[in-house]
Amino acid sequence: MAATGNGPLAGVRVVELAGIGPGPFAAMLLADLGADVVRIDRPGGAGLAIDPAYDLTNRNKRSVLIDLKADDGPGQVLDLVERADILIEGYRPGVAERLGVGPEQCHARNPQLVYGRMTGWGQDGPLAQRAGHDIAYIAVTGTLGMIGKADEPPTVPANLVGDYAGGSLYLVVGVLAALQHARGEGGTGQVVDAAIVDGAAHLATMIHGMMAAGGWQDRRGANLLDGGCPFYGSYETADGQYMAVGALEQQFYNEFIALLGIADEAPARKDFARWDELRDAVAARFKTKTRQEWTAVFEGSDACVAPVLSLREAPAHPHLAARATFVEHGGLTQPAPAPRFSATPVAVRRPPAQPGADTAEIARDWDVPGLTKEDDR
Repeated sequence: MAATGNGPLAGVRVVELAGIGPGPFAAMLLADLGADVVRIDRPGGAGLAIDPAYDLTNRNKRSVLIDLKADDGPGQVLDLVERADILIEGYRPGVAERLGVGPEQCHARNPQLVYGRMTGWGQDGPLAQRAGHDIAYIAVTGTLGMIGKADEPPTVPANLVGDYAGGSLYLVVGVLAALQHARGEGGTGQVVDAAIVDGAAHLATMIHGMMAAGGWQDRRGANLLDGGCPFYGSYETADGQYMAVGALEQQFYNEFIALLGIADEAPARKDFARWDELRDAVAARFKTKTRQEWTAVFEGSDACVAPVLSLREAPAHPHLAARATFVEHGGLTQPAPAPRFSATPVAVRRPPAQPGADTAEIARDWDVPGLTKEDDR
């Protein structure tokens, strides 16, 4: 099948009300997949913002500057909404309504619009109006409490588990599902309430099932996948680097201990009482070689062992380089769009959008002349 277009979402129009964190990342993912994303930036920026030239979550987008508190601000947004398929906003509940661009106002102009709302606590509930960040959302869902060593505070997984996994990705799934409904026979637009607490809780569905079956203890560092298992974790090497081990299945474990050189001395892997002894043996052996040496030992094997690389090291890994998992665009090395499509390939097409830089272009392409001032037309 011939490859065509700029991604499977080519032709889908998205309005993004500028914010921080999961909303912009969700809009970036839609843009990476080919959607025409117009980001409505506000005068003065969105807060916690980095230099716009380096904000990769704004790649593949275009930007227009609109002051929603100005008399003509809401009307300009609604003019864009009338031509859009999806809107994404990340305000606290009720703020968009007060600004004149809430679901009711938008659906009055475009009944088929998918209105995506990205928050931490959700649109209702006792904490809906409270401020918060990723760490609080994953804390109350039990997700944060799963991560780390048993005798240490929980390990903070950056803002990947809450903001982006439990937030952005669920919002994208939600708005695309709602778009499918809106485009169906008799379909209408609707509001998608994407709350990080909901998504972060949902991510642990398998763990809840294991816990109900008695296969998971409700404490960190004591289970198969949370560092409690000596053949699923990270070990320091002679040069202060680390190797990651995931030799869960018996055949992979056999290859692991053979290549590690402890097959004759390692206690039985199912002897839970001797897991500490096994962990000590594995740790001691890893300390005898550098990360590079161990990488060479396990290369080409099914032992499920990999070097722990830094963010700067990762793009040079042979497998990632061969797949072009990282790309360079505009002088910035960055993760390539994912996933991949055989018929509608995706790519980084544009650098991070500069606030307001695309106003005239958007006004023309979306046929919204009111975006530009009279003397700019």
